[in-house]
Amino acid sequence: MLDNIRSVLNVGALFRTCDGAGFEKIILTGFTPTPPRKEISKTAIGAENFVAWEYFKDPIFCLKNLQSLGYKIFVLEQTPKSIDFHRMSEWRHENICLVLGNEIGGVQREIIDIADYCVEIPMLGQKQSLNVATAGGICMYQFL
Repeated sequence: MLDNIRSVLNVGALFRTCDGAGFEKIILTGFTPTPPRKEISKTAIGAENFVAWEYFKDPIFCLKNLQSLGYKIFVLEQTPKSIDFHRMSEWRHENICLVLGNEIGGVQREIIDIADYCVEIPMLGQKQSLNVATAGGICMYQFL
């Protein structure tokens, strides 16, 4: 799930990574740009035509519905309860939803509150975060 992602290029890159990592669908929420857009195609290189996607204005409604269907919600965000993303492979679930948030503000508090797990990528340098498309790709492949 991409919630309030502002960069069209990040959306395209995440379509391409979802295709490469074998994720079946991208859920776009809030003000996240949706296909068709040439800027998405520029970084997706056509993956937006192969990866199914849906748009929901309200991410909470969508996530609660996914939970009722047995999905586990993983939020990529730095919180006091976040676990190291390396441990994600300990939780083998067929049905997962990885939530990536806004490039500046991160994942909304309401989403964090209903998530099953919060995970973070340890940062060893001066910066405290990675680009959302990069971080999302790292986590997607960790599930493999």
